[in-house]
Amino acid sequence: MAFGFQKDASNDTIIGTWMPGAKTSHVRIFKGANAAFKGKYYGKIVWIKEPNDESGNPKTDMNNPSETKRTTALLDLIILRDFVWDEGDGEYNKGTIYDPNNGKTYSCYMKLDGDKLNVRGYIGIALIGRTDEWNKVN
Repeated sequence: MAFGFQKDASNDTIIGTWMPGAKTSHVRIFKGANAAFKGKYYGKIVWIKEPNDESGNPKTDMNNPSETKRTTALLDLIILRDFVWDEGDGEYNKGTIYDPNNGKTYSCYMKLDGDKLNVRGYIGIALIGRTDEWNKVN
């Protein structure tokens, strides 16, 4: 899949590299540029604190429910998909977040709070979920 990079609007403040609360990875958020992805935001893992497994091999998506994807490297894995800016709510919503630690994908929305990004993953309704605070990486 080709995910181009594009920056053009004030709601693009989310674009950049963020460190999730666990501080074990960095996720780069970008905006899709080609026709299929234009206007939507995505995020991929660009740094891992411990990138290799106990054998010294790059860590892979071993918990993915699809057996064929379990050999995919975690580095450069897209974990945020299809977010759109909602001016009315002041948030990025209608997206999903994938958790490679358990192989599950959750509905998600993200909201900037100053220099912090609150990322809320949930199942069903947003009340049943968890929010993680991400910090911008310079």
